[in-house]
Amino acid sequence: MSGILIVDDERDIRELISDILRDEGFETRLAGTSDDCMAELNADPPALMILDIWLKDSKMDGIDILKHVKRDNPDVPVVIISGHGNIEIAVAAIKQGAYDFIEKPFNIDQLMVVVRRAMETSQLRRENSDLRRRDVTSAEMVGTSPAFKALKSQLEKVTKSNGRVMLTGPSGAGKEVAARFIHAQSARAAAPFVTVSSASVEPERMEEVLFGRETPERGLEKGLLEQAHGGVIYFDEVGDMPLGTQSKILRVLVEQQFTRAGGTDKVRVDLRVISSTTRDLGHEIAEGRFRQELYDRLNVVPIAVPSLEDRREDIPELAAHFVEMFNRTQGLPLRAVSDEAVALLQTMRWPGNVRQLRNVIERVLILGEGSGPIEPRELPGQDEAPKDEGRVILSGGLATLPLREARELFEREYLLTQINRFGGNISRTANFVGMERSALHRKLKSLGVVTTAKAGARVARLEDEEE
Repeated sequence: MSGILIVDDERDIRELISDILRDEGFETRLAGTSDDCMAELNADPPALMILDIWLKDSKMDGIDILKHVKRDNPDVPVVIISGHGNIEIAVAAIKQGAYDFIEKPFNIDQLMVVVRRAMETSQLRRENSDLRRRDVTSAEMVGTSPAFKALKSQLEKVTKSNGRVMLTGPSGAGKEVAARFIHAQSARAAAPFVTVSSASVEPERMEEVLFGRETPERGLEKGLLEQAHGGVIYFDEVGDMPLGTQSKILRVLVEQQFTRAGGTDKVRVDLRVISSTTRDLGHEIAEGRFRQELYDRLNVVPIAVPSLEDRREDIPELAAHFVEMFNRTQGLPLRAVSDEAVALLQTMRWPGNVRQLRNVIERVLILGEGSGPIEPRELPGQDEAPKDEGRVILSGGLATLPLREARELFEREYLLTQINRFGGNISRTANFVGMERSALHRKLKSLGVVTTAKAGARVARLEDEEE
């Protein structure tokens, strides 16, 4: 964005305003018709527009141009000027999103007050856009496992389209990160990414929260849908959305327009819709808790986000990523993760998935022991384990078994853990445990351990377990 675009059909007026602003140190650009104005807008959106209501010999008047600006460049403040000013025109301009209204002949001091205030608003909006963009690009996808690569491949295929995406997967697996990745890699990356916490939007408040409202006291207040214009609206945990809200969202998706609470004008928005859920929506539909029609509208491209259990190979890379992120954002120590700690992280249970791993790393960095590598004793639960000068303290169940059964149980659980840690890769597992590949195959067979395909990776299980 650059300069202040002055649009007026009277050459003397636009040049007078330009001279005043240039004397105050502002850069200006001039347009005398709606065609010239649109050409300037398309070439380079200005930081601010000063726009005359009446434009002779033009296809569009000021209100028409204002609507285009608010649709395509919503961050550009527009100050309306008119020699035929009255309260109806002012109200109409403000209602369409104008920043302010000045009547000709204008007072120079009044003009400069409005311009400086509007330029401050323009700068704040640009800074907010930069922050949004930085936030989106910082939510990067991290991993190299087969399950992760399969997910990323699917996400990359949908970035260039506007198709609605439904992300499914367990809590904490990274569904919002996936949604932000789609946004960041798309043509809408510079536009807003707005999250709707579906469970918190009650039917009685839905209209003002999502659609905004118009009141004499507060004027026009944009809702979440309008705030997301040009970008992405993300319905987080859409399965928790109340039925009353579902029907109204369905109507918006069908009509692609809505009316603000208390308003009369139809508002059209350009949005891409991404949804996520941990629920089985098929079951929710059967139970009457989710509308089939809304599901059909949202589930155009279904993408499953794998659990951390299905991508244990990514844990070392994710842990290092979180260490670097917390160092950059919170100033926490930039520590390596020791091989022993990595091995333990890969064998731990992660019911909270990637979010839980992130929390564990943050906790360790906050409560950590200096700046050296993170050690196993710093991980949750390790300080509570019994210790006795290098001895292994057996659990009660294992300690009561005969040696042969205890050894077989230990070997089975140990190898199950290691092979899942390495994503079913027999060669890497064999190398880690210190066995020949063929010997490991024989040992797994004797213990009844087999590997099956799941979420793009090989996962070990016991032979007599059900699929």
